[in-house]
Amino acid sequence: MSWKQKSVAVVGAAETTKMGKIPEVSVIGLHADAALNAMADAGLKPSDIDGVATAGISPVELAHYLGIKPTYADGTSVGGCSFMLHVRHAAAAINAGLANTILITHGESGRSRVGAGGWPRSPASLQGQFEMPYGPVGPPSMFTVPVLRYLKTYGLKPEDMAPVAVIQREWAAKNPRASYKDPLTVDDVMNADMIAWPFTKLMCCLVTDGGGALILTSAERAKDFPQKPVYVLGAGESVETPMVSQMYDFTSSTAFKVSGKKAFETAGIGHADVDHLMIYDAFAHLPLYGLEDLGFCKPGEAAAFVRERNTAPGGSLPLNTNGGGLSYMHSGMYGMYALQESVRQMRGIAPAQVEGAKISVCHGVGGMFAASGTIIFSNEAP
Repeated sequence: MSWKQKSVAVVGAAETTKMGKIPEVSVIGLHADAALNAMADAGLKPSDIDGVATAGISPVELAHYLGIKPTYADGTSVGGCSFMLHVRHAAAAINAGLANTILITHGESGRSRVGAGGWPRSPASLQGQFEMPYGPVGPPSMFTVPVLRYLKTYGLKPEDMAPVAVIQREWAAKNPRASYKDPLTVDDVMNADMIAWPFTKLMCCLVTDGGGALILTSAERAKDFPQKPVYVLGAGESVETPMVSQMYDFTSSTAFKVSGKKAFETAGIGHADVDHLMIYDAFAHLPLYGLEDLGFCKPGEAAAFVRERNTAPGGSLPLNTNGGGLSYMHSGMYGMYALQESVRQMRGIAPAQVEGAKISVCHGVGGMFAASGTIIFSNEAP
């Protein structure tokens, strides 16, 4: 079956009622809160949903908790970009007649840890055998492996990553729901506490509570819903390696390239057609890799592209306009928040709305360059 552009649309989108610090709500409660908010946005009730997709918890748990009896369930879990993959799979499922109305949820108690599970590394796993014996302590120390090679290869310094955090804070200042809004300078970023060389604290993502949910249906039905439909124009996905030490190329993500190329091909667009861009930013280097691997910049040129304010308010390529994982929200798996902002931009209701935006690219990462998902949205009807 070939890809069908704009055959599926987002008709419901919402985040949790509260964001940031929510010690009174468990993980499953956050999923449910976001789901019910998205249903209200779409004018639906649980009995109207016949497909579910989620990560972090099981789709079985989600369906049971909400009282949904689905004909389609997707438990794809490849890290923070899982929700991009869910959108792609949902579009295919709707086109194949497997379900009519699919709910995708995310919820994490990343800060308060209410009902949150642990993430132990089995000694028998690839990571347990070949990475953990060397002492890495979570993503901040593991992500340093490719970054140090990237900086050395292109003659860059840690401060060349700082403008990513500075500019995303400018976007966050326009967003009432952002966790941090105070202005930043490059010096602020570089003088923050060192977490793991070359990352300072302000180059690392937030740790928050929250979630979000999307509802997708066919484009034919979309016009009957209360909100402006946002159409899925293109999509791609890929996986690379569970071990960051075994990337094919430390200066580039193969999964990014494969996923992005497929998304642009299926959307039938070029880079000049893109009005708005979201690139998952758990750490400040990820937008640099994304800009290059998606083809917006040549290898090694993304840092200068950001420094010259092309991604800033008023720039040629507005990037991470909600403030990103560095300033808006990051409860663990950030991909849902990026998707929500793309949908807001396409609906024309974002706090920092890009005037006249018609096409948004939303690109995510899972694990330490382990996986990638890319969704391209359009607000123009087929």
